[in-house]
Amino acid sequence: MNSYKPDQHVHDKQGLIVIAHRGASGYRPEHTLAAYRLAIQQGADFIEPDLVATKDGVLIARHENEISGTTDVAAHPEFVGRKTTKLIDGVAMTGWFTEDFTLAEIKTLRAKERIPQLRPGNTRFDGQYAIPTFAEVVQLAKQESRGGRRIGVYPETKHPTYFAKEGRRIDGSPIAVSLGAKLIETLVAEGFTNPAQVYIQSFEFENLIELEKRWMPAAGVDLPLVQLYDDFYAAKPYDVVYNASHGANLTALYGGLIGQVEGGINANTLYGAFATEQVLQWMKANYASGVGPWKGNLLPRQPLSVKVDVNRDGKAELASQGTGLVHPMLGWALKAGLQVHPYTLRAEESFLAQTPEGIPQSVIAEAVQLYGLGVQGFFIDQPDQGVAAREIFLDLSRPLRER
Repeated sequence: MNSYKPDQHVHDKQGLIVIAHRGASGYRPEHTLAAYRLAIQQGADFIEPDLVATKDGVLIARHENEISGTTDVAAHPEFVGRKTTKLIDGVAMTGWFTEDFTLAEIKTLRAKERIPQLRPGNTRFDGQYAIPTFAEVVQLAKQESRGGRRIGVYPETKHPTYFAKEGRRIDGSPIAVSLGAKLIETLVAEGFTNPAQVYIQSFEFENLIELEKRWMPAAGVDLPLVQLYDDFYAAKPYDVVYNASHGANLTALYGGLIGQVEGGINANTLYGAFATEQVLQWMKANYASGVGPWKGNLLPRQPLSVKVDVNRDGKAELASQGTGLVHPMLGWALKAGLQVHPYTLRAEESFLAQTPEGIPQSVIAEAVQLYGLGVQGFFIDQPDQGVAAREIFLDLSRPLRER
């Protein structure tokens, strides 16, 4: 039974937080006010909007700037001529892009479930919800912060190098929008600058360093920044790829970070090169309050030879098993004083794993394990189950005499 009480304070939770990944996206189409509102009702501490920009420079909450998978734009005949192909972070994508629509046009669209094959129940909400602006997400958090409870926002800048430097609108004009500058501008305009209620995250390094050195000081605010990590062994930070391949002055952009990365920084530098003890210490000293690694790197898994049908629905979807290993990045980050918020926990069978001894884990068990390893929070699609995991962990951690 969920015994969460809305008037509980953060300190009652021992500093452990639950971050609603795109809202309660396991139960409602992601990045909608309905998903965020439900996440708050379920006890989440932070709601997470991914931010992209419209043609007129307004930040809206979408997983990507290509919106055919999350809206009904394809069903609007008035926009058929805006379908195009663009390179987004070096990957060709075909569809409709937010930078080619004004906010007024975006507001004529309705959200739909992004992964209907995995979440068919969410499709019953298709067409019901508008696309929210970042300002509207912040306003919701303000409205729901009452009775001693403070709701936080955890925005992510999506493709900041594309929006600021590389991207062009369908008419060929450069987008030239700083998502970081717009983000801070919105928070200041909404009076939402309490560091206890905001984390700003990005998969890119330049974007966060620029926020720390330029945009936040200019606005007179100081908010915690979280460096996200894609796959250590296969993915590269796109800002590094772009800047290195275009002959940018890397020292001017990244400063002392270059000297902390073994072999320096170039267009082939992987995320794993930034997951070392010396880099994490430098990041903590210079701009970052936390890191957000992919859970598959933090707790490596191995594929099962035969998938398992754990929930007995006739579909064998559990496909991996934990190795029992923990990447040393976790210990290094905690030693450096960084918050660690891995992503993404999801309750569906295809996202889960067995323990090394072959016991299928629920998402609650996975979350309890992460808390036990020292992480202070995690991104989860089912916030109610994250809240339940926190309660279980804190209950198990109390001395027997207090039970």
